[in-house]
Amino acid sequence: MRRRTFLSSSAVAASVALPGWAQAQPASPGIDAASKTVTVGAFTPISGPVPFYTILTHAAESCFKWANETNALNGWKINFVTYDDGYEPARSVAVTRRLVEENKIFALTAATGTAQSVAVIPYAKEIGLPMIGPIGGASALFSERLVFPLLPDYGWSAAANLDYAWTDLKASRVALLWENDELGRSAKRGLDLHMASSKKEPAESIPFEVRNTDFTPHVRRLANAKAEVVILFGSNANLAAALKAAERIGYEAKWMAPFFTADPTTRKLAGPLLDGVYFSSWLLPVTSDDVDVKAYRDNVGKLYPNDPIGVFGLNGWSNGALFVKGFQMLLASGKPLTRENLVAVMETMTNQNIGGARGVSFKAGDHRGARAEGIIQAQANGSFKLVREFHPYPAEVFDAKLA
Repeated sequence: MRRRTFLSSSAVAASVALPGWAQAQPASPGIDAASKTVTVGAFTPISGPVPFYTILTHAAESCFKWANETNALNGWKINFVTYDDGYEPARSVAVTRRLVEENKIFALTAATGTAQSVAVIPYAKEIGLPMIGPIGGASALFSERLVFPLLPDYGWSAAANLDYAWTDLKASRVALLWENDELGRSAKRGLDLHMASSKKEPAESIPFEVRNTDFTPHVRRLANAKAEVVILFGSNANLAAALKAAERIGYEAKWMAPFFTADPTTRKLAGPLLDGVYFSSWLLPVTSDDVDVKAYRDNVGKLYPNDPIGVFGLNGWSNGALFVKGFQMLLASGKPLTRENLVAVMETMTNQNIGGARGVSFKAGDHRGARAEGIIQAQANGSFKLVREFHPYPAEVFDAKLA
């Protein structure tokens, strides 16, 4: 099993000393008061089916290095340790156990994978290990006191897309094209619920398999249904293939897609067909001039110059930034640096900007982090532009009991 470890060795200028109580407290796992170092860890798929997901881990690591170099934690530094789990949930549990027992981590931070994160929850509960910013989108992650996810449920995002189609695009016939797995089914649940609450029905609702490359039959059905807007929930390759099929048969509609497809990799696949496509996103555009997004671009570019600058990386950076913010709050609280106190202060986080996310809040019994999305549109110059500011998710979907 491969290991990565990171600790900035840069001298931190103008270090701000903590009050004397910090050195007097009993040692907590992962806290070295003498060197002012907090150790956190994650599992990441260096091997296995999705090694490119290490982009997420690289970005989180870059965020921690940036926090160390800019003295974001008042003289404290973050030591980030990761091991390869091959994207296998059983190995994710084994990696977490190793991080706890060997590396004495304070928290699991920016670990990659939905099923992988869910698999770790029982062990985390057993030992009281906080899971800050797991990079995955499962309903189970919102209901655990130790878990603080940023990513929204896909059903909320689908409802946000639908809301924009109705209110801003003035569409009366909206269709859903959805990947036949939990991603697509989550989107379908949200869209169906928002439709039903408004006493409407989709113009079409068409499933497709994840490996589907020819969308001609699906697009013909959309054309026959006279759908004015198509909301597609699938991969960037699926979106590109659907846009190409629409061009082949001359079907003209407005297209919408999830946040993770608002990425330069989709542009490479779709070319100019991507121009004008809308994306409901809990993250700002990766090309934004926002200071937090610019920090991501600048710092990942220095540490990992071969990694593409895109939404995957901004996702990883933002989940890393969630721990930075939480630890800042813990330091400012004056409470002992314990896992339990980290959880307690995280539950007081209200309406915070975290990396590329906006309006992030947690409270006791409610760990839904991202609570609003903006609408991004692909531009002809290759950039992605925010065309509607962040709006809260439709209440009837956001507040519904998660399936």
